[in-house]
Amino acid sequence: MLAFIAKSMAKPVRLVKPVSLAKLPGRYLAHQEGLPCLPVPPLQQTLDKYLLALKPLVSLEEWSLTRVLVEDFRTSGVGERLQKGLERRARKTENWLSEWWLQTAYLEYRMPVVVHSNPGVVLPKQDFEDRQGQLRFAAKLIEGVLDFKTMVDNETLPVEYLGGKPLCMNQYYQMLSSCRIPGPKRDTVANYSQASKPPTHITVVHNFQIFTQLEKIWGTSLQTNKEPIGILTTNHRNSWAKAYNNLIKDKTNKESVRTIQKSIFTVCLDAPIPRVSDDLYQSQVAAQMLHGGGSRWNSGNRWFDKTLQFIVAEDGSCGLVYEHAPAEGPPIVALIDHVVEYTKRPELIRSPMMPLPMPKKLRFNITPEIKNDIEKAKQNLNIMVHDLDVKVFVFSVFGKNFPKSEKLSPDAFIQLALQLSYYRMYKQVCATYESASLRMFRLGRTDTIRSASIDSENFVQAMDDPSKQNQEKVDLLRKAVQAHRAYTDMAINGNAIDRHLLGLKLQAIEDLVSMPELFMDTSYAVAMHFNLSTSQVPAKTDCVMCFGPVVPDGYGVCYNPMEDHINFAVSAFNSCAETNAARLAHYLERALCDMQQLVQRTPKSKL
Repeated sequence: MLAFIAKSMAKPVRLVKPVSLAKLPGRYLAHQEGLPCLPVPPLQQTLDKYLLALKPLVSLEEWSLTRVLVEDFRTSGVGERLQKGLERRARKTENWLSEWWLQTAYLEYRMPVVVHSNPGVVLPKQDFEDRQGQLRFAAKLIEGVLDFKTMVDNETLPVEYLGGKPLCMNQYYQMLSSCRIPGPKRDTVANYSQASKPPTHITVVHNFQIFTQLEKIWGTSLQTNKEPIGILTTNHRNSWAKAYNNLIKDKTNKESVRTIQKSIFTVCLDAPIPRVSDDLYQSQVAAQMLHGGGSRWNSGNRWFDKTLQFIVAEDGSCGLVYEHAPAEGPPIVALIDHVVEYTKRPELIRSPMMPLPMPKKLRFNITPEIKNDIEKAKQNLNIMVHDLDVKVFVFSVFGKNFPKSEKLSPDAFIQLALQLSYYRMYKQVCATYESASLRMFRLGRTDTIRSASIDSENFVQAMDDPSKQNQEKVDLLRKAVQAHRAYTDMAINGNAIDRHLLGLKLQAIEDLVSMPELFMDTSYAVAMHFNLSTSQVPAKTDCVMCFGPVVPDGYGVCYNPMEDHINFAVSAFNSCAETNAARLAHYLERALCDMQQLVQRTPKSKL
């Protein structure tokens, strides 16, 4: 893998200039300390809402059994004891959930990060189709990221607000100069930006070789490196941890790996992606962003544990893939918006740069054992690549302006369309995950908006029922939108049920008490089996984020609602006969159109 470290990429004039005057001492800390701590919701409230959330998902018989378990959990003193433990934890920590969530959702998760954890972003196609254009764009992109880094370093990033309340900015300080490191049972994330000598280099990967500095890199790495070391990062985490320990026994290898891990970020200069028809192009790019297309294409051109990898292919397709542990989608997208805007600026007339040192090619000594690990990783990756089914499409009939004009929340409208699509395909409702930001709280990450509700079920069942009048359908639609809106507000204010239930479960594990029956119940397994895993990631840039499903028989759906169109990415696994990304996409387009027509044809009610 040719990693070139673009050393002193951070030194050229105007790239990263310390703005010592702009730095407000401790501005970030002062802001963080002013944020409230994440609350522990009242136990009774969560248990009542849990029973409501289960209603559309399980049979009446299962629900009645669960109600008995919930009652027992509440009255036996077990629930109360765990609740008190959580409240104690909340008093002693900055955020009772964040460390637990980081460990359980990411670092202890042993599936490969590729497809199963790392999201990708498809950026608009650039209009270059040659090496010069690729390198010019990559250089501009690097400048843009380093410009953003200056704001992070100088603590001059504008604080974000939601509903007039300031948000936690911590994730912005975790994205650059960080990397996930594999471990035998759990991984860690190392962030080098706070080191006494923070990194001043980036890594550039071309032809599976890792370097620094673009022109010289291209010329030096014309031959594809025979052994794509980066492919090891696609493996199951336990296998990778074993291969990793073996790899870094060698001093040269260890230095090269550390250089990649410490770099500010990585740029992957990809070969052109396989040519496909225009309607398949974006789906193909999404697959490239998620996994690189397999060992024959660009998968060896990555280090998937690196928090940020920008991908620029020779044919103008570009985007990024990121390791999810340090940050959620919105901060990543804010960085993208900044960088994309930056690349559109006119070229600056530069004063002559200091002569840059030659890019350093990272060397690896490949033993037969490492070669064997690489071969196994290639095989496993190629199976994953063939299994992932991705469909990216632009819904162009309307964007967020239409629901807004009808006084309907665009997000709730899209979520209901997803519920309707799924119901039409499978004649049942499924547990649905939509991520809600907890950034109103210090170190807040996410909770779950449960989009499948009693109200959404009432609407989807009525929608195709010929015995129901349009007025009744619209009233049910509006009621379901309001219910979704209310659950969203509850979630972002720290009162949703999923993280609280997880906290109670983890508290039981920490207290070494026997696992309460509530968490061993089939209904709990059904509630946590998210056939629809969804996320709205709005951006100013006309892009879309994509990620894999979280269960073998599920879908991953991400969307970016623009004013007059909506960008969607839908994923599924080919190994599941029941799921099909293109089919869900088709049903989703139809559901959105049907809902629009229903609303337009029916006068507003007094609801």
